[in-house]
Amino acid sequence: MKKLTILALLGLGTFAFSQNVKNAPDNGKKKTALIVPTNQTELDAKKKAAEEKAKLPKPYNPKADAQADINKLVAQAKKEGKNIIIQAGGNWCIWCLRFNNFVQSTPELKEIVDKNYLYYHLNFSPENKNEKVFAQYINVKEQQSYPFFIILDKDGKKIHVQQSEILEDGKGYSKEKVKEFLQKGKI
Repeated sequence: MKKLTILALLGLGTFAFSQNVKNAPDNGKKKTALIVPTNQTELDAKKKAAEEKAKLPKPYNPKADAQADINKLVAQAKKEGKNIIIQAGGNWCIWCLRFNNFVQSTPELKEIVDKNYLYYHLNFSPENKNEKVFAQYINVKEQQSYPFFIILDKDGKKIHVQQSEILEDGKGYSKEKVKEFLQKGKI
């Protein structure tokens, strides 16, 4: 689904740039523009997604000092005996925002998180890629799908990195799969 969205955006970008044709004298040469028909359903879906994205909470802070924040969480986790769940992504990512909202607005999931984890949103965006922080947990040269999750133990040691695709269900997330992930720290 994410790949389709990216392809659709690229297609729209190509379409937009292909429409820039100036009405200049053709001196006997006919200029033509390629007109690509736009699928109304696709445009409606993008509009709906943009409206949804605008309404969702934006938990990522591109200006945050992520390393300092995580260091504080590790100290707190040691005191409380909890693990840390780091949700990697950004406010630009609809799936990241959906996951956050899903967990925060589903009482059963929120209870599991609050009982067992300290939750942190690690920003990845053009403003702040947090490459040094990410490099501690993943190979930053590999392509990542967002969101993904980094589970740390109470001492800050990486336990597991979980991709989110397995947790998806349609245009959202599966309560059962997310619950299993949160209870076990991996699927």
